[in-house]
Amino acid sequence: MMYPYEAPEQLLKGRVILVTGAGAGIGRAAAITFANFGATVILSGRTTKKLEDVYDTIEESGGPQPAIFPVNFEGAVAKDYDDLAQAIDDEFGRLDGLLHNASILGHRTPIEHYDPDSWAQVMQVNAHAPFLLTRSLLPVIRKSEDASIAFTSSSVGRKGRAYWGAYAVSKFATEGLMQVLADELDDEEHLIRVNSINPGATRTHMRAMAYPAEDPKKNPLPEEIMNVYLYLMGKDSMGVTGQAFDAQVKE
Repeated sequence: MMYPYEAPEQLLKGRVILVTGAGAGIGRAAAITFANFGATVILSGRTTKKLEDVYDTIEESGGPQPAIFPVNFEGAVAKDYDDLAQAIDDEFGRLDGLLHNASILGHRTPIEHYDPDSWAQVMQVNAHAPFLLTRSLLPVIRKSEDASIAFTSSSVGRKGRAYWGAYAVSKFATEGLMQVLADELDDEEHLIRVNSINPGATRTHMRAMAYPAEDPKKNPLPEEIMNVYLYLMGKDSMGVTGQAFDAQVKE
């Protein structure tokens, strides 16, 4: 069962939302869904062609004109994120929503055999990059009347499981970053809520890589799990912070 929330039409009208990993999978679905509910979406990711395809889809559906800011989260440094934040500030004057979605799987292998370079790569993309991006964007986020930051987590980032290696550890780091940031921002004058989302088993390329023997048709499409994403990015979730959400809940 999907998260029990029914979003009103134009829930996100007038809001500016940045989505990382927006070129495919859950990020693509979130970007298009946010636009369908009225948001101006900033598309970020590594592959410009994929972002352009999402841009065209949003334009064709009549959504607000999106923007594209390509970022290679594996190689970007602090100045790159500062430059991105400045560009968003110059273009839009604020940021109302930030969905951290970009992640890589890495290897599924015992810790004893985990390649150190692969470990560092996963931690860079999944944990270090969201820290740097959030740090740079906070001054722009504070210009919003009510802002939402959502981190993409995983069940293996809440209870560790064998052979999930760097991916699991990076998602534990994601949960920790969410909790620390939520606590730091909880008493601020500007209303900034910070939460995490576990998408659950979803029909994506990453899921197929992690579970090659699984029948993907048993899992919902990314477009089918968007209820909780809409809830957290809209005003109905004001005041809700520091919480770990599941896109799919048990009946």
